[in-house]
Amino acid sequence: MPPEPALLVIGHGSRDAGGVDEYWRFVDLVRHTTDMPVGGGFIELADPDLDTAIDKLVADGADHIVGVPLVLLGAGHMKLDGPAALARGRTRHPRVRFDYGRALGIHPLVLELAAERIPTGSDGVVVVGRGSSDPDANADLYKIARLLQDATGVPIVEPAFVSLADPRVPAAIERCRRLGAGDVAVVPYFLFTGVLVDRIADQARANGATPYPHLGVDRRLAELVMARYREARDGDARMNCDGCKYRLAAAAHVHHDHNHNRN
Repeated sequence: MPPEPALLVIGHGSRDAGGVDEYWRFVDLVRHTTDMPVGGGFIELADPDLDTAIDKLVADGADHIVGVPLVLLGAGHMKLDGPAALARGRTRHPRVRFDYGRALGIHPLVLELAAERIPTGSDGVVVVGRGSSDPDANADLYKIARLLQDATGVPIVEPAFVSLADPRVPAAIERCRRLGAGDVAVVPYFLFTGVLVDRIADQARANGATPYPHLGVDRRLAELVMARYREARDGDARMNCDGCKYRLAAAAHVHHDHNHNRN
């Protein structure tokens, strides 16, 4: 049988050394779940970039690479930057096959982990996402907040964003209080730590709420990455923006500011 394709774990990147370290610990966790080659790289803010990571996998012998975007919600980085990196890889390495997986998305394994971050007995929780100019990604956080409310029984679970979209963290904390919450818990819906996670904690404390941990490195997320890998490997990565006829047109209209509001 032909060898399994190599896996490229596509990270967002962070200026925060702790966030970069968490990413690499996660990649190591994924490596321990499989025998195929596993590489890693970042869209921005950290090294190696995706082009370098792809070239290394090819230099190590990969003739088929499956990229899995390590993002919770499918916004611009997943829909544009990941596919663009693979497109550049196809140009540089025309004999290598490239496939692209889905974002982690709204999945029971992620929701299970997020529910564990919500303190027992809470009567008000703010779940904070990164925020995006992509309305679908923002809307998904509202769905996640509702699913977490159903899963945990917390009477008030409000979504909020730390950048690019409203409501922001202070407004969501105030809404919880107006709805009758006492002690408000603030939970970052982030994979890894970084500048924005620290900002969320500062905003929580400044508004009289209690910050709680982000999702972090967890075997369930590694299992989900492997599930997304198998989907793409087998040609079953549905709603895949890498093959979307609107992707290039969208790229022409989306401005990515990599110097502001990024981890």
